[in-house]
Amino acid sequence: MDRRRFIGGTAAAAATLAIRPGYAADTYPSHPITLINPFPPGGAADKVGQPLKAVLEPIVKQPVIIENKTGAAGAVGAQYAASAKPDGYTLLIHITSISGFAEVDKLFGRTPKFTRADFIPIARYVADPCVFLVNDKQPYKTLKEFVDDAKKKPDQLVFSSSGLYGALHIPTAQFMKASGVKMRHLPTRGGGPALTAFLGNNSQVLISSISASLAQIKAGKARPLAMLGAKRSKALPDVPTMKELGYDVEYYLWVGLFAPKGTPDAVIVKLREVSRQGAHTDAFKKAMNNLGQELDYMDQPEFAKFWDADAAKIEAAVKSIGEQIDKQAAASRISRLYRGEC
Repeated sequence: MDRRRFIGGTAAAAATLAIRPGYAADTYPSHPITLINPFPPGGAADKVGQPLKAVLEPIVKQPVIIENKTGAAGAVGAQYAASAKPDGYTLLIHITSISGFAEVDKLFGRTPKFTRADFIPIARYVADPCVFLVNDKQPYKTLKEFVDDAKKKPDQLVFSSSGLYGALHIPTAQFMKASGVKMRHLPTRGGGPALTAFLGNNSQVLISSISASLAQIKAGKARPLAMLGAKRSKALPDVPTMKELGYDVEYYLWVGLFAPKGTPDAVIVKLREVSRQGAHTDAFKKAMNNLGQELDYMDQPEFAKFWDADAAKIEAAVKSIGEQIDKQAAASRISRLYRGEC
């Protein structure tokens, strides 16, 4: 074969491969996949992400690397993933709060750094009903005892969260609005640090996912007073729900997998396939059971519909928090004015 014929044949083959539909998906994945966790270790995303990594690796026959990119209650990692090359090699594992970041930016008059439209939902793994906790330094045995005492000393008790407007701030704000209780807020960089602050008594109250707090509940370091799910949890059957106790508060901390907008359809199909396969392995289901919850899997079509409905609730909650913060700031300014401090 002469050199010109070889070069021409090679170029033609390359052109054929370049236009062949789904070619990239034929070999996907051909190298490691990075799973962005926007929170520190110990939170709900980590509790689901680690066993997910373990079951996916033998299926995709490539390493799955979990990379923590923390900050701004999960917004930093989400923004990083939204800006990543949409080739299926950088994915995002995130929680309920992903729905509210654009609304937070709007509250502060900022152009949103990313929106829900920048992601393709792939799968939801769990929808963990949250639990209202006090630490073992507190005397409260029931939610009524807590509410009655907290109302006598507004802004003295402290609650920690995964960050301002984050997934653990939102349900606590909903509870305070429903109950009339006022507490001070200690925002941290994630669910793990929020739990650490709570166990160290830097905060006295924490609304947490069951998966992140069950070990501490069993150890007697965290006392559950109420569930935020529609029904009692199998893991904590003796703990009443908020609705049983007269408070219209229902909240779940779900964990899902996302790809950047623009990821090829064929790659998304492959990701759905391996995600569904991994989530339904005995190993993954056992890991979830050990965390006190059951697999609550949603494939892309169902998850996308769920996400739309859930996002509307989260956005409304973010607006409500913003309004309350504005009112508190205004009241504080008026108080300082009367005292001659401004």
